[in-house]
This record gives sequence, structure tokens and C-alpha cells, in this order.
Amino acid sequence: MPLYEYKALNKAGERIDGRYNAQNRNDILQMLRKNQYHPVLINEVAEGTDLRKIAIFNKVKTKDIAVFARQFYAMLNAGITIIQCLDILRQQTENKSLKEVIAKVYESVQKGSTLSESLKDHKNVFPELFIYMVEAGEVSGTLDKIMERMAAHYEKESKIQNKIKGAMTYPILLAAVSVVVVVFMLVAILPTFLSMFEGSGVPLPGPTRFLLGISNGLRQYWHILLLAIGVIAYVVRRYIKTDNGRKAFDRLKLRLPVVKNTVVKIAASRFTRTLSTLLASGIPLLSAMDVVARVVGNRVIADGILSAKEELRKGFDLSGPICRLDVFPPMVHSMILIGEESGTLDEVLRRTADFYDEEVDAAIRKMTSMLEPVMLIFMAVIIGFLVVAMYLPMIDMMQTIQ
Repeated sequence: MPLYEYKALNKAGERIDGRYNAQNRNDILQMLRKNQYHPVLINEVAEGTDLRKIAIFNKVKTKDIAVFARQFYAMLNAGITIIQCLDILRQQTENKSLKEVIAKVYESVQKGSTLSESLKDHKNVFPELFIYMVEAGEVSGTLDKIMERMAAHYEKESKIQNKIKGAMTYPILLAAVSVVVVVFMLVAILPTFLSMFEGSGVPLPGPTRFLLGISNGLRQYWHILLLAIGVIAYVVRRYIKTDNGRKAFDRLKLRLPVVKNTVVKIAASRFTRTLSTLLASGIPLLSAMDVVARVVGNRVIADGILSAKEELRKGFDLSGPICRLDVFPPMVHSMILIGEESGTLDEVLRRTADFYDEEVDAAIRKMTSMLEPVMLIFMAVIIGFLVVAMYLPMIDMMQTIQ
């Protein structure tokens, strides 16, 4: 379907610019007149300038979704229609990828689709929870409140993601520097240093011969090594994307002493905050459990939540199955029990989520404080071994001379 670019004037005489997919110019005219716009210019966009080319490095982040929801709420609360909201957002959104998607959603809504139906065509951009909540807001007539809750939800989710990225930056950087230093010493320094001892007649010690073998292998077969690393990384990545691979990786994270505490608290924060948002929006508990299972970020915990859902279907309370899941901290199922008994489960879960947001911050700091010395010690041992291996021939030579 051709893409047209149009310019029009609204009732207030303000110029409206936009793009629209249509069969012909008459469809564009009908759309403009339906929205009470006065057409000024309509041109077909050349094939090479289609906005569908999404920038690879312009990924839509959780923060972008939070800003989108916050701005949408502000405009809905001011009495602006959904189409007008989308029209404004597609013009002022800075992220190019999100801007393109909003433009497509705007066109779809203009053609008669609901907002949730239009968002479903872009599940690679809008999270499933967001789409589900928008649909619930449309049915209940509380879309503005839903947008406000989604804004708060994704703002907190963005903060957690930023904390995780910030905490892992230093260990990853330190590991990368360690690899570069070791490879440089093996490839550039070690052969030059040991060339002094080749004509001395002194046999090289075992550690030195070992490192020299690695050095020769890196210099002669570096291309094969890089190819092997690339293949292994590709295979591992593909495996992790499978159901079994994802479960194995998530199960491993729950067994690592340093990582487990952080993963569990992040999952507890997402579980309580998402379930609170869904229940406060009038979503039935059984339906909410399906959505929550998909956002906790761990496949093993998600399977446990779905098992708890089946017990709910049989008539059990939520606190019992969550306790038997034996993953979340005891405070989670205790607070759920209090919420069920008092009839304020959504409010209790919200307060629990606020608590675990702080706990996540503390857990990430603790994990980082433990990883940093481990990385430093590992780097010191490796480089120390390299230095000792290079100096051993010198010590042997001095003993031979004496």
C-alpha cells in the first residue's frame, strides 16, 4: 500500500503534517475530511524514504515507554482525544523507532481500530503488559488512570534496569581490560622477552614453555580462535533463546551464591508491583497471574507462578501456593496473606513492591562489592603468573652462571 505525505489545516488554522498508508489520494481526502482537516498538499512518498527502516542503534527502551505513557496520561487527563494524543506524540517523540511505530498506530486508529488492537501489531516495541492494560482501560473506560499506572510502573522498571547496568559496567570493563592485557603480554611482550634466552643453552622452565606455547598458538592461529569464539557465542546465544536453554540459564542464576539474592529480589519486586497494578485496575487474579508470569524475568520462577495459578483455580488462596513455591522471601507470602485477610491485596502488594525496590538497590550494591575484589584478585593472579613465568628463565640463568 503506498505511503502518502500530507499537509492540512485544522479548525484552529494550525498546520498538520503527517504520513498515511492508503490505496489512493481519495482515501487520504476522506480521512482528512473525517477528522475535519482542510487538505493543503498530498504527495506520494518515494519508496526509498519509507519510515519502516528502523534504526538498529535506536532501540525503544523501558524509559521511552514510561515517557510515552506519562505524556499520554497528561493529555487524556486534559480532555484530548486518543487520536489527537497520538498525533501530538508522533510529532514530538525523540526516539526515531518509537516515533515510527506511533505514526503507524495513529494511522491504524484513524482507520477505526482501537488503541489496543493497533498496539498489538507492534508487540516487539510495546510490552505485553502494557497492551493488556490498555485493553482493560478501554473496556472499563479508565484509560487515563491505566496510563498513569503504566507510567509509574515502567519508571520504576527503568530504574531497576539502570541500576543493574550501572552495577555490571565496572566488572565487565575490568574483565575486558584483563583480557586485553593478558593477550598483549602473551603476543607482544613474552616472545620478545624470551628471545634473549634462546641462545643461552638454559632449558626453559615448565610454566614458561606453557605460556610460550599459548603465545605461539595465539600468533599463528588467531583467526581460527576468533572464529571458534564467534561460533561458540552464536551457539550459546541460540540455545539460551530456546525454552530449555532459557530454563537452564535461569536455573543457573538461582544457584549462584552471589547472583541468586539479587535475582530473587528483582523477581519479587516485579511480581508484587505488576500484580498490584493489575489488581488495582480491576483485572481478575487468575488472568493477572498469566501476565505476571511473563514479566518476572526468570523462566523457572514463571513456571512456579503458573503452578500457583492452577492451585488458585482449585480454590486455594494465593499465599499458600506462593509459600510452597519456595523462591520468594518469606515477607512476600506473609504480606500476601495479610492482604487477602484484610481485602486490600493490591495496596499491600504495592507497599511490598516499594520495599523490594529498595532491597534490589542494596542487593545490587552488595553483589558489585563482592564481584569487584574477586575480579581484581583473578586479574592479579593471571598477570602475576605471567610475570613469574617470564622471570624464571632469568633466575635459572643466574644460577647456572654462579
